[in-house]
This record gives sequence, C-alpha cells and structure tokens, in this order.
Amino acid sequence: MQTNMLESKNRFSELVKRAQAGEEIVITNRGVPAVRLEPVRTDSAGAASGDILGWLARNPLPAHARRSPEEIAADIQREREEWR
Repeated sequence: MQTNMLESKNRFSELVKRAQAGEEIVITNRGVPAVRLEPVRTDSAGAASGDILGWLARNPLPAHARRSPEEIAADIQREREEWR
C-alpha cells in the first residue's frame, strides 16, 4: 500500500497495525516513495535487534572489565564522596 504524508499522519495507528500484520506500507513525499513502514524483527534471543540488552548479549565485556554489582556500588559511592 502507498500513502502520502498527510494521510499517513491521520491514519498512523491503522498503518502500524497493517504493517505488523505483514502488509508493505510505503509513505510518499510529493508522490515519490520516501520510507517503508515495517515491523521490528527480533533476533533468536527474543530481543529486538536494536535493543541494548540483545547487543550486550552478543557483545559481552571481556573478563578483566567485568565488575560485580557490589563493586559497581562501591565505585559509585567512592565517586560521590570525592565530589563532596
């Protein structure tokens, strides 16, 4: 389906539902295709491809850079005390 900017603004919720259902939605600007509305795909871990948690799962910190929650809390407390 093709729609112009004004129509897509007025019917945005409907267009999102149609795109989520698998329909291709193209929004035009002065009759020229400008953007395609499509659902966000998820990776195998179930996180959205743009999700920071998914990215972190795929790109873990090296062992020497990992800290426990207690170490992080202590570092934050130490930094706060230095600013007083």
